[in-house]
Amino acid sequence: MSLKRWSAPLLLFMAFILAIMMVSYPRASWEAGVRGLAIWWDVLFPSLFPFFVISELMLGFGIVHFLGKLLDPLMRPLFRIPGSGGFVAAMGFASGYPVSAKLATKLREQRLVSRVEGERLVSFTTSSDPIFLIGAVSIGFFGDPKLAGLLAAAHYGSALMVGLLMRFYGAREGAHPTDATTTSGIAAQPAAVNRFSLPAALRAMHEARLQDGRSLGELLRQAVASSLQLMTVVGGLVVFFSVILEVLTVSDVMSAFYAGVRALLPVTGLPVELAEPLVGGLFEVTLGAKAAASPEGVPSMFKAAAAAFILSWGGLSVHAQVASILNGADLRYLPFLVARLIHAVLAAILAILFWKPLMGTAPVLLPLAIAGGSGLSGWSSLRDSLLIAAVILTSLIIISLLTAWLRRIPPGTGAKKGK
Repeated sequence: MSLKRWSAPLLLFMAFILAIMMVSYPRASWEAGVRGLAIWWDVLFPSLFPFFVISELMLGFGIVHFLGKLLDPLMRPLFRIPGSGGFVAAMGFASGYPVSAKLATKLREQRLVSRVEGERLVSFTTSSDPIFLIGAVSIGFFGDPKLAGLLAAAHYGSALMVGLLMRFYGAREGAHPTDATTTSGIAAQPAAVNRFSLPAALRAMHEARLQDGRSLGELLRQAVASSLQLMTVVGGLVVFFSVILEVLTVSDVMSAFYAGVRALLPVTGLPVELAEPLVGGLFEVTLGAKAAASPEGVPSMFKAAAAAFILSWGGLSVHAQVASILNGADLRYLPFLVARLIHAVLAAILAILFWKPLMGTAPVLLPLAIAGGSGLSGWSSLRDSLLIAAVILTSLIIISLLTAWLRRIPPGTGAKKGK
């Protein structure tokens, strides 16, 4: 009770201090706001807005219900989430944060996932998009295309590890009602939940479309309206954190953070020169990842580990975006925060472990059109992001089919044939 009582005055005091700092450094605040607005318009809006609209349309047409039935045999045993979570994972990994949070809340609103399942889903599907990781970080900041394979393995591999860990989260809360029903709410046989069935998937899509009932025009209008509203919130948070980080820097407040991190890094065995990149990445992922490539005299392995940590943490700007989205449903932020910390630490460890095996033999990874562009997500990278999402979904469906097929083979069949 005391914490809740003091939280409001504390936030008011912090806001007052920040307002004074912004007034004290008006030019720096204005320039930071312009930079944040440019990032939102040039990078985030064109890369995220189409995904938001497309996902809303896919939900309305029942395509997510169709994919959910096909992916049930894979997602439920592995991550303890319905198959529709596979759609969220594909879109989230392809387009980056905070798309998965938006899609998870939509699934929760339609009661396709329980509260715990939605929190599990957001925790491990929130990630950097491959276009940014490969084009901006590996090629643009580090100038090393071979680093893309290492960062991708560390970042997405640790994300899957977080998903496997999160399957134990909320185990005492019991199974979700959808374990005994189809995605459209129709009763199903218990064994049918983990069975790969194309006719059942088509029926689920048809029933979902009938239940939705909106015309194409109304569905498109609502999808555009809700996506624009969310993009406005995202843009405001990007500009806000851009200004906050700038005024903290010019007022030398960040120096205190740097000193504190420098004192802690020797305990972890990391060079103290990584203090500034890590503190910058604590607030904003792009600035932190760029700074991770610049310290002189630091071994490249530790620079890559710092970049993997920053990409997996996401920055407080991304955390604020996700928290604002989760606030629209009953999903809690705390599991997401814990998962980000675990993801960041695991990604840094994997980057160090994979350094020698991958960097000596890894091929130059320049997929799609990334090599010729700036590497930042924008209008030009939308096609690439959609293609990556399609590839991930197709791969998940094939793995789900194989998983369901293998589970139908009776134990000992091979031994009997051998006799």
